[in-house]
Amino acid sequence: MMDSSARVSVLQRVPLFQGLPSESLARIAGSALEVRLNRNDSPFRQGDAATHGHIVGWGRIRLDQATPDGQNVVLRYMGAGDMLGTVAVLRGIPYPATPVAVEDSLLLAWSAPRLSEHFAEYPALAMNAVRVVGSRLEELQQRLQEVATQRVERRLAGTLLRLVRQGGRRGEQGVEIPFAMSRQDLAELTATTLHTVSRTLSAWEQQGIIAARRSSHLVILQPHRLVAIAEEA
Repeated sequence: MMDSSARVSVLQRVPLFQGLPSESLARIAGSALEVRLNRNDSPFRQGDAATHGHIVGWGRIRLDQATPDGQNVVLRYMGAGDMLGTVAVLRGIPYPATPVAVEDSLLLAWSAPRLSEHFAEYPALAMNAVRVVGSRLEELQQRLQEVATQRVERRLAGTLLRLVRQGGRRGEQGVEIPFAMSRQDLAELTATTLHTVSRTLSAWEQQGIIAARRSSHLVILQPHRLVAIAEEA
């Protein structure tokens, strides 16, 4: 279980709770349920009724979405402090995607009625929620623009750099993305084919830009080279 101070520390990182005093955060944190996930577990599925809003306490979550023709798209990877399904609860719509734990994880969860109580008690949450939804729309627009206008190499470099910013771990050789990620995952995340991702990563390995570990972890050996590729005009 997470103690009170650890829960508050997580909420302090969440845009939805920005600006709330510590005592308010402690009260909200104390009302949360804990949901433990083993690797490959899902707390809910795409299309389920949005009954609870979640925040990642610790661990790493991959967010998958099935398209109408049955293909899978990886929307993003999420770590401590990221909101999960909360926007669906606020909008009163079914969950739009399926979260999958890529490692053992813990979620903090609030039921829809409990979230409504907190919104009534703390009006600042409503304005924060508008900003959160707007930020998600901006992120979606950026992803669509990347798919429509950028070469695959540039998209892939930008994706790896985002993953590094979200949870990269610096070591002696470079910056490691500290969770397993297959080439198929990267293909779905960048809206391209497995063949193209494999060919690109193999070329970058030969050039000494990245290295792949047996645990399916990627190490960025030369981050500045990826930045140059991602910012290529």
